[in-house]
Amino acid sequence: MSDWSLKGTVLVSCNCDYGCPCNFNALPTQGKCEGGWTWHAEEGNWDGLSLAGLDFSLYVNWPGAIHEGNGEGVAFVDERADDAQREAIMTLLSGEAGGPWGILGWTWPTLHGPHLVPYSVELDGVKWSVKAGDVLFVESHPIRNPVTGAEVHPHAVLPEGLIFKKADFGASETFRVSAEVDYDHSGQYTAVGPFAYTGP
Repeated sequence: MSDWSLKGTVLVSCNCDYGCPCNFNALPTQGKCEGGWTWHAEEGNWDGLSLAGLDFSLYVNWPGAIHEGNGEGVAFVDERADDAQREAIMTLLSGEAGGPWGILGWTWPTLHGPHLVPYSVELDGVKWSVKAGDVLFVESHPIRNPVTGAEVHPHAVLPEGLIFKKADFGASETFRVSAEVDYDHSGQYTAVGPFAYTGP
């Protein structure tokens, strides 16, 4: 198994209410999870192969809670990735090489893709956006107080977190996925935080 490491920023969005109960080992707001992650790799190495500067995403439709499995997922990979980089990323997403995907990978037995797409990622705290071709578009902004309209800025520290250990929580202005997995959950939960994974 190849030695690897990956470090950067992870962008999260799903169909749950703000904060997402799954972060706290509770059931998803709607009884099922439809959401996923985009990883913006600022540093990365796969057995000597650089993954730095690449973006990739995984979005899943789970019929229930994530830990109940049977999800159908779709992978998007930065079109700038060459064949070897693309293969490394897909090996990671399959769960075969460990990391958070090694724990969660069994929950998406069906994984479509990868779709090779151009990425545009803008990072500014919870005011972030990611556009991947015409198959993924997420715009995040701060949560607003429903009475005053003032911005609020919740965050969480999760020492046992799989995807992130700490993150700032926001709300999606737009959240659309249009591929084998297809949904629109604009106006729901988002998060952004640093990640650092190693394996196997």
